[in-house]
Amino acid sequence: MRHGKKFNHLGRKTAHRKAMLSNMACSLIEHKRIKTTVAKAKALRKFVEPLITKSKTDTTHSRRIVFSHLRQKEVVTELFGDVASKVSTRDGGYTRILRTGNRLGDNAEMCFIELVDYNDNYSTDKPNKKSKSTRRSGGAKKQSATVEEAVVVEETPTEAKTEDVVEETASAVADDNVESTETSEKEEAKKENNAEGNETKSE
Repeated sequence: MRHGKKFNHLGRKTAHRKAMLSNMACSLIEHKRIKTTVAKAKALRKFVEPLITKSKTDTTHSRRIVFSHLRQKEVVTELFGDVASKVSTRDGGYTRILRTGNRLGDNAEMCFIELVDYNDNYSTDKPNKKSKSTRRSGGAKKQSATVEEAVVVEETPTEAKTEDVVEETASAVADDNVESTETSEKEEAKKENNAEGNETKSE
């Protein structure tokens, strides 16, 4: 029974457990992502997140406290340099646990534990994010756009046809006017000739 058991000893003595968590924390800070069991990842999260919070204040005192836990100069430099600048705007929750299934040998539950700010696949600051649209509203917009395009495409040939028809009718009217004027002139000439012929006959 786990009456009042709030701390997972991970089946190890104190010195072994502290050395293991320190080593895992150094690997996490160095590689930004490591694979381990879920129990160790949860214990590591409680161990490493206070150290990351401590790295936000870059003082000699905070560096010495972090070094007393990690015991590696290069990792402390990395933590107070690159990692601290990345997590400066975050109030907490610097790590993420991604479960990957069970291990084949002993069926232990495995996972990845990673620093949140170094995974671009889960970042929420993606630019040009497309807004979701329902099928109904998007379809209506697309249909209206296609209808407008179709109307425009249909209007252009009809306009051209009407212009051609107007030109043809105008030319036909002009030809009719010319023909009518020519016929009227011929008729007048015939009338004059007839009148002259009548006069000569009467004489």
